[in-house]
Amino acid sequence: MSPHPHQLQRTIDIRARPDTVFRFFTDPARWASWWGAGSTIDARPGGRMRICYPGGVEAAGEVVTVRPPETIVFTYGFVSGTPIPVGASTVTIRVAPAAAGVRVTLVHELPDASTRDAHVQGWRYQLSLFANVVSAEVAAGAARTVDAWLAAWAEADEVVRRRALEGVAERDVRVQDRFTSLVGLDDLVPHIGAAQQHMPGIRLERRGDVRVCQGTAVADWVALAGDGRQVGAGMNVCELSADGRLASVTGFWHTPA
Repeated sequence: MSPHPHQLQRTIDIRARPDTVFRFFTDPARWASWWGAGSTIDARPGGRMRICYPGGVEAAGEVVTVRPPETIVFTYGFVSGTPIPVGASTVTIRVAPAAAGVRVTLVHELPDASTRDAHVQGWRYQLSLFANVVSAEVAAGAARTVDAWLAAWAEADEVVRRRALEGVAERDVRVQDRFTSLVGLDDLVPHIGAAQQHMPGIRLERRGDVRVCQGTAVADWVALAGDGRQVGAGMNVCELSADGRLASVTGFWHTPA
């Protein structure tokens, strides 16, 4: 039975693999990328945990349990002793497979209700940050993925086109735009071939950086004729899988081709 009678629980889903998520609890550099510069963790029973909040506030504790890639438990309190001293509460984080990635469940056990209530918004915010930090690592290759996807739409050889798409997209990728509503590479590969017959010589090129947030990537593109003349422009909104591959792509044409 826990010595702390009050607890709060937060749950968040992240499109990532369990081992990808869990290394943010065991790798000091990734721990700091979540919490901030100077934060660190020694992820073994008895190891020290340190969190450096903005403004100079510090929390610290001791790692109690580590079971990769499922569970980590550590004590938590403030170096200043306010509102709770170091060791005065316990945090348990569990990682479990979910439909599109993982579900992270955090339970914070605390000595009194008022301190518990004071931490609700903090954990709501920190777990949101955590999800985006993890998602950003999963999406580290998003620009290359988007470029390969766009290039495939101009590939005339069906075998080469399929191979290129298999390298960056899920087999059951969902694709939607003004002219497309389908699921899976088996439909997409010949669909692109048909599109090339109606728009011969057109190629798509990315313009600007790929913007990524919480597993969603947004990329602007232009459609170019064989002579380099711009004949259209648009934007793709891409949902990434737990492996950073394209799970769905929705295209928006800004100007007609």
